[in-house]
Amino acid sequence: MTVEFRGIEVSGLRGDPRLRAHIDERVGATLEPIKLKPVSAQVAFFDDDGPKGGPAIRCALTVRLPYRPALRAEHAAGTPRLAFDGGLAALERQLERYRERDRESRRYPKKYYAAQRLAEGALPPAPKRSRLRRAKES
Repeated sequence: MTVEFRGIEVSGLRGDPRLRAHIDERVGATLEPIKLKPVSAQVAFFDDDGPKGGPAIRCALTVRLPYRPALRAEHAAGTPRLAFDGGLAALERQLERYRERDRESRRYPKKYYAAQRLAEGALPPAPKRSRLRRAKES
């Protein structure tokens, strides 16, 4: 089964091609170091205050990875650019924790692997206690 990246979908943003290009560039650079290729990435902008006006614009970023739960980050600010930058910073922190957990789970050998290696003689046995230590324990 092959998973194909469909690109970055941007919704709720009208008429600002520079911001759209900035979004494509920054999200692409953020998703590049991940070993798994994302299935999709969505950036959505919402007006929190609705028709009454006000400075609240919310940006929600969602990244779907194969065989993993989706990552989602949100941020609210006065302009779409500030909302996007804040949401992207939160998404970068989530991705860093994701990469760190993945790295830690592979770093240390599991107990059965270590026991098998010890049985094969690949690992040296644990050092024996000295006579002095045995005498002190008695």
